Amino acid sequence: MEHSKQLDCVVIGYNEMPFGDYEQFLRTYGEDSEAYRDLKFSFVDLDGQKFDYVGLLNHVVRLAGAGSTPGGELKSGEMPNLAAAYLTNFLRRRGLGAQYVNLFQHERERLAALLAEGPACVAITTTFYVVNQPVNEMVEFIRRHNPDVKIVVGGPLVANHVRNYPGDEELRAALDDMGADVYVTEGQGEDTLARIVECLRGGGKLSAVPNIIYVEDGALRRGGVRAENNSLDENYIDWRTFPEYDLGPTIQTRTARSCAFKCSFCNYPGRAGALTLTSLEVIEKELDSMRDLGHVRNVVFIDDTFNVPLPRFKNICRMMIDRGYDFNWFSYFRCSNSDEEAIELMARSGCKGVFLGIESGSPSILKNMDKSATIEKYAKGIELLRKHGILTFGSFILGFPGETDETVAETLDFIKQTRPDYWRAQMWYSEAGTPIQMKRDEYAIEGEGFVWQHGTMDSLEAMDHIDRMFLSVEESLWLPQWSFDFWIIPYLLGKGLTFDDFREFMTTATQLLRLEIASVPAARKRALQQDYLQSLVASARNWKLTL
Repeated sequence: MEHSKQLDCVVIGYNEMPFGDYEQFLRTYGEDSEAYRDLKFSFVDLDGQKFDYVGLLNHVVRLAGAGSTPGGELKSGEMPNLAAAYLTNFLRRRGLGAQYVNLFQHERERLAALLAEGPACVAITTTFYVVNQPVNEMVEFIRRHNPDVKIVVGGPLVANHVRNYPGDEELRAALDDMGADVYVTEGQGEDTLARIVECLRGGGKLSAVPNIIYVEDGALRRGGVRAENNSLDENYIDWRTFPEYDLGPTIQTRTARSCAFKCSFCNYPGRAGALTLTSLEVIEKELDSMRDLGHVRNVVFIDDTFNVPLPRFKNICRMMIDRGYDFNWFSYFRCSNSDEEAIELMARSGCKGVFLGIESGSPSILKNMDKSATIEKYAKGIELLRKHGILTFGSFILGFPGETDETVAETLDFIKQTRPDYWRAQMWYSEAGTPIQMKRDEYAIEGEGFVWQHGTMDSLEAMDHIDRMFLSVEESLWLPQWSFDFWIIPYLLGKGLTFDDFREFMTTATQLLRLEIASVPAARKRALQQDYLQSLVASARNWKLTL
C-alpha cells in the first residue's frame, strides 16, 4: 500500500487528562455529587495522594523496584488506538500521507515535530469524550506549535453537540468552545475526512465537502449530506504497514460496525447505522498480519456483538483454530446469543476473557432496557464460560427507569450467585438521544446526565445502592472504570503480569478501596493502608514486568 511521503494529515488518538486534574475538576461539583461519588470507585487516597489504579500499580512498581526498564511506567490506553490507526490506514489507502499520535499526554514532542512538517490538517477523534476539555487542550497545543494548520474534529462528541443544540447560536457556542476549524457530522466520517484532506491539500473549497460544519466569514456553514457506507473488507488494517510504530504485544481490532441490538439506554446503533460485518477471509488476513509482526500476544475484539450472528462467530473461532494463532483474545460477549459449542470453540481458539454487558439481574429491568436476554441465560453463560476457563467481567447499570429497592436486591443476588470473576456497577446516565428518552413521561424522568429522578428512584439513591453493593459483594472483585476498564487485563498481560498476579493485585486494591467507601476512621485507615501497600509491594517484587 503506497501513500504519499508528504505529510497531509496527523490523526490524534486519545487525550486522557492527568488523573489529578480530572479529580479536581469533578470535585468542584462537590464530594457528595453523583459524578464525584462515581469517580471514587476508581481511586484510592494514600496519605493525601490520590491514585487511580494505573497510578497505584506504577506506585507499587516503583516502591518494589520492579520492571525491566528503570523509570518506565504503565500507561492506560497504550495499546494502539484503533480509531487513530484505522483513520491513518484509510487515508494511506487513498494515497494520502498520514501519521497518528496514540496518546497526546505522552507524545507531545512527537506531535510538535509532526506539526513542524506542515501537514494540511490535524484530525482529532472524540470516541471517549463527553465534554470539550480534552479537545480544548489539544487545540491549544496545536495552535501554539502550528497556527496555520487546519484542525478537524469528528466523532460522538460532535454528534452529541449537533443533536443537543439544534439552534445555530447554541451550536456555534459549543463548537467555538472547542476552537477547531472543521467538524465532521457523519456517523462514520472516514470518507469525509479523506475529502477534507484532499480539499485542503489541493487548495479547494470546503463548501464542496459534504457532512461538515465550519465557520466562514463569521457564519456557521454546513456542507451537504452524503451518507457513508465504507466497506470494512476494503479498509481492513494490514498491521505490517506501520513499521515506524512500536505497536506492542496487544492490539485492538473490530470485525463489525454498529450493533445488532437496540438497548434503550444506548444510542450507538442509531449513530452507527445497520450492523455491517467483515468477511471471514478479511478477518483472517488481518489476523495473519498481526501474527507476521512476531510480537503480538493478545488481540482485543471491540465489536459490541462479536458473537452475533452465532454461526459466523463459530466460523471465526474455527478459522482461528485452523490457523493456529498463538495469541490470546478477549472480547465483548452476549450470553443470550450463545451455546456450549460456541464457548468450547472460544476456549480452543484462544479466548481468555470476556466483557459481559449484563446490566441488571432483574427480569423487569432487563425488559425495560430492551435487552432481549434473561437472567437464566446469563447465569448459564457464566457457568459455561467458567467451565471452559474463560475469565468473566460483569458490567451492571443501577438506577435505570423502573429500578426499585427490590430490583436492586435481585441484581445483588444475581452477582452473589453467579460469581463473575470481576464486576462493576455504574449509575444510569440519563443521556439525550437514547431510546429511553422517548419515554420520559411514561417513567416520569426528570434531569439529565448524572443528576436525575424518575418515578421509582433518584440519582443519589442509586449511588447509595452502589455503595452498599460494593461493600457487600465478596464473591467477585470490583473492576473500576477510570483508566482501568476490562481491556486493561490484556494490556497488563502483554506487559508481563499473569492472571494470578492481576487477581492478587485486584484483591488487595479492593480492600484499599473499601477503606474509602466505608469511611473507616482515619487512624485505623492509615494502619490498614500501610499493611495493604506492603503486601502489594511484596507481590510486585515477583512480577516479570516489561515497561
